[in-house]
Amino acid sequence: MHPPIRSTREQLVQTLWFELGAVVLIAPAYSWATGSAMAESLTLFLALTVVDMSWLAVYNSVFDRIEYRCLKRLASERPPAMRVVHCCGHEVTVLLLSCPVIVALTELGWGQALVTDLVLALVYAAYGYPFHLLFDRCRPVVRSAAGGELDHAAG
Repeated sequence: MHPPIRSTREQLVQTLWFELGAVVLIAPAYSWATGSAMAESLTLFLALTVVDMSWLAVYNSVFDRIEYRCLKRLASERPPAMRVVHCCGHEVTVLLLSCPVIVALTELGWGQALVTDLVLALVYAAYGYPFHLLFDRCRPVVRSAAGGELDHAAG
């Protein structure tokens, strides 16, 4: 029997909405804060989105499975403190993957890229908490009658 987590399709929907929202909200703010051209900011954020999307689906699956195995709790039932752990854990792990992208696509050195990445991690974590809370409220995980793979509630 599969643990009660989101289906692959639903994880893709979640990841796409998360990244789209981040690019729309955070890339313009980054452009303004750094004085970089919007095209450069969008290029950077699209590259970071590819990295993050690749990692987010894996991270969410692993986190959801561990949480269910250890606590018998569905992702959509996650309490606030565990949501903070979820968001921060994702940002810490994606930091290792995104810092080299920042160095490659900007004129920043490793130290500046790390600081930039840390600030972005805090911004993404602050965005991630309400996003996942809202997503879970709008598209909760439901237990299937057959006990197989689970998806969001119909409606």
